[in-house]
Amino acid sequence: MHQFPFAQPIYTPSMLPWNDWYHINGNTYGTWLRGDNRGWRARHHREHVVGDYKNPPPPGTYNKLHIQSQMLMTRPPVHLSPQAARIACDEFAASLLRHAITVLAVAINDHHFHTLARIPDHTPRKWIGIAKKDSARMLSDRSLVQPGGIWAVRCRCLPIRDRIHQINGFHYIKKHSTQNAVVWTYCSDPL
Repeated sequence: MHQFPFAQPIYTPSMLPWNDWYHINGNTYGTWLRGDNRGWRARHHREHVVGDYKNPPPPGTYNKLHIQSQMLMTRPPVHLSPQAARIACDEFAASLLRHAITVLAVAINDHHFHTLARIPDHTPRKWIGIAKKDSARMLSDRSLVQPGGIWAVRCRCLPIRDRIHQINGFHYIKKHSTQNAVVWTYCSDPL
């Protein structure tokens, strides 16, 4: 097969990231469930799902599954207040920095987060898990959330392909400030 010199390699999750950079995102508990009208993915793609968040499935396609997912929840979905999102965002960044993880940007709104970070040991879920724990503890200690945790299990860790991808990811996360998200960047005021 002839390859053009300008063709980019096909992305696979097992690719090592460029200079150890990852774009990581996740949700608060119960805000994006299986069967969601916005589209969803089964873990490890075990089920074929029509549509995604850019091209949602036809309305009603997965209603039964969404209702079942809601019934399995042990508590109501978590939505952060603007004050809680600010505190969570600052603590998320501070937690990663305390563990010597270089962070370029963090954005948190009422129901999800995005982070652009350099993780040399290639275990982004470990470090994001620690940041989620620390931010949840801080919000709980200040009585800004109900007990039981605020973050959904796991997160999506996208390896950055190259410098252009890193710059685009940074601007994408920073742009969340126009969408009611609290944004922390490396050039923000120090923590």
